[in-house]
Order: sequence, then C-alpha cells, then structure tokens
Amino acid sequence: MEVKSIEKNGNVATIVVEIDHEMMESGANKAYLKQRKDILLPGFRKGKAPRKMIETYYGAHVFYEDGLEEIFPEVYKAAVVDQELKAIGQPSLTDLKISDDGVATLTMTTELYPEVTMGQYKGLEVEKAEVTVTDEQVAAELDRMAQNVASTEVADRPAEMGDTANIDFEGFLDGVPFDGGKGENHDLKLGSGSFVPGFEEQVVGMSAGEEKDIDITFPEDYQADLAGKAVVFHVRCNKVTITLVPEQDDEFAKDVSEFDTLEELKADIRAKELEKAQKEADQAFEAACLSKAAENTSVDMPKALVEAELDNQMERFAYQLQMSGYTVEQYAQMVGGDVNALRNLFRTGAEKQAKENVMLEKVIELENITVSDEEKEAEYTELATAYEMEAEKVKSMVSDEEIEHSLKTRKAIRVIADSAVAVAPAPKAEE
Repeated sequence: MEVKSIEKNGNVATIVVEIDHEMMESGANKAYLKQRKDILLPGFRKGKAPRKMIETYYGAHVFYEDGLEEIFPEVYKAAVVDQELKAIGQPSLTDLKISDDGVATLTMTTELYPEVTMGQYKGLEVEKAEVTVTDEQVAAELDRMAQNVASTEVADRPAEMGDTANIDFEGFLDGVPFDGGKGENHDLKLGSGSFVPGFEEQVVGMSAGEEKDIDITFPEDYQADLAGKAVVFHVRCNKVTITLVPEQDDEFAKDVSEFDTLEELKADIRAKELEKAQKEADQAFEAACLSKAAENTSVDMPKALVEAELDNQMERFAYQLQMSGYTVEQYAQMVGGDVNALRNLFRTGAEKQAKENVMLEKVIELENITVSDEEKEAEYTELATAYEMEAEKVKSMVSDEEIEHSLKTRKAIRVIADSAVAVAPAPKAEE
C-alpha cells in the first residue's frame, strides 16, 4: 500500500492511496467468507458456491468494495494516522478504481482539525457584578417557607382575593356551550391570574352554594375561535377555602428550621442566598471569560465539529425531555415545528460552544497542561461517590481518555478564568 498524494484545501484533505493486489485479495476473501452463506448460485446449494464461480457470474471484482471495508483500518492508519493528519470523523470515499491486475486506487476526503490562532486569553478584563442579598429576597424566602407550612380551612363567608374558591363553571358563546369552557370542582386561587382576565374578580364576593353569570370578553390574542368574543360563564361556588399562614416569629423559626429565633433563621437564609448568588456569579464570570477568549481566537471551524456539538446538545435536550415524559418529536410538534427546525434553534449555541472547545484544546497545548494518575483516580472516586457506584464500575463506563480530557479542559478553563481581571459592569443606559 502506498499513499500517492495528499492535497489540503482549508480544513479538507484529499488523499489518494494505491492498494496492491495482495492486500485487496486479502480483504476480498474476508468479504467472501462472510457473505457466502447467503449467496445462492444456479447449480449450487445455498452457501456452497466457490468464490471463483461467484466472480465469474457477478464480475471479477464483486467482493472488492466490501473487501475494502475489511482492510480499511489498515488503510486509515497508513493514509491518516501515519501521515499525522488530525482527521475529524471518518473519511468519505469519493472514488475507487480497480485495474485489471487487481490494484485499487482510492480517493478519500476527510475534514481536518482546524488551525487555531490564539489572541489574548490570559489577563482578560471581564465584567462581574458584585453579589448582594436584599432584605426583600430574605423576606420572599420566609414567605415561601411560611406558605409551605400553611394550613387551610373552609370559610363561612364570601370569597376574597387570596382565597381558594371551588367552582363549577360552563361557558356559553351566543347561548351555545363552547369546547373547553366547562369544569367541575375546580379549585381557583383568586388573584392567581390563571383564568381569563376579569373572571376571578367577579368570583370575589360569592358564597358557598351561590350561582351567578359572569360576563367576559376574551383577549384579542386568545385562541382564534374565541379571540375578542363576548361570552357568559355560568358559575356555581361550592365552597370557599382560606389559607392560614403562620406568623413569622421565633416559634415559626423553631417549626421550620433548627434555629431558635427568627433573626438566626434570617441570617442563615441570607448566608445561603449569598452563597448561591456567588456561585452563579462565578459561573457567569467563567462563561464570560471563555466567550471573550473565543472571540479573540481566529479559526475556520469545520462543519463536522459544529454538527458533533449540535448532536451532543440535542442528545442532552432529548434526555431532559425524557425525564418529563416527552420525546423530541412530540416537543417539536408542541412548538409548531419539526425536529430539523428545533435542531436549527440550537445551532448558534452549538457553533459558539464548538469554537470554545477548539480554543480550549489550543490552550491545553500552549500551556502544556498535563494530568497525573493521582488526579484521574481522585476524579473516578468523586464520580463513584456522586453516582453511588463502585469505582471499578465507573471505570468500565468512563474511559481513562475521557477522564483525562475532562480534567485537562477544566485546567484550561481555570488558566483563563483565574488570570482574568473582574471589572464592574458598565452602567446600563436609561430607556
């Protein structure tokens, strides 16, 4: 086998390889041995026809194309690996010629990992907002905790905003019931805004057992058959329930936490909210650092890298949907499109992420980033703990190369983020 020529055009390499007769014969014979059990030739029982007879019947090189697949790992090594070409994915066969003496000349193309020209990636000035927790945020968390332990009781009075009214209702358009306008024993939180504007306000004042007609005009942007239409809902109030929210005092603090006083609980909430906000700010700062470093990087991105990242993002999204009981196809229909349209929504983000990935690979090279065996073992242990699995089981699922690459990438991110200078965000222009 001989590599006759390699031509590079941007990120694409065209490689011409000549394969001698002996090597092609080796591949063709392997293909014949795999296929002969399924070949039926006149005068022979199925699977018993000799190779020469099959070639006489179908053509001398009938097994050569499949034979090429058998020897392709050797061809790939000689044409790509040994030539030190950083190929992306599998090469595409664009031409195959077989001479009378059985010598094959094949032409294949492959996308190459791009040349990367780094700009500034260390010492970047990146905006980072100062983290604060307001009294309003603490109060909102206290309110949430109070609502979680609130109790309810049936009220012997007319409904008020904030109450829950259990109602039966049916909607009529020009005296005729319309689809989707009927419900029974529906718990409506008054003031929630979950019904058509103007509906909940007219339920206020109703008592258990009372019935009334409510006049409503649907918004102009409502579903087409009801948009802008005036309708009448006949409503019956079955019962009114009030929510009893505990007073926020020291006893409340003891009931919902390990603290004895409300002030201690507030301090704990503030500390946790501050920690959460700081983590989010750090993550946003890190993302902004990577984005800026990528902007300073010049690279002609191969389509294959973008498509691979797009595949990854779609796979992650599909997994998230699966957890909610949906498929990608179902979700695409719900948002009025198809899977291809949905995929295109992810494309801009995939292009950005693919460029950042390439940039980080270059940083690993420039900074000569390495990973020790001890670091890899520690990562395996951490993963095993996180997923409550044996370390050896994790090793069988995640390769050493994947762990090493992940750790190197994280170190590259730290090189960029740790050297960056945080600056106060520019004042926002008044609208």
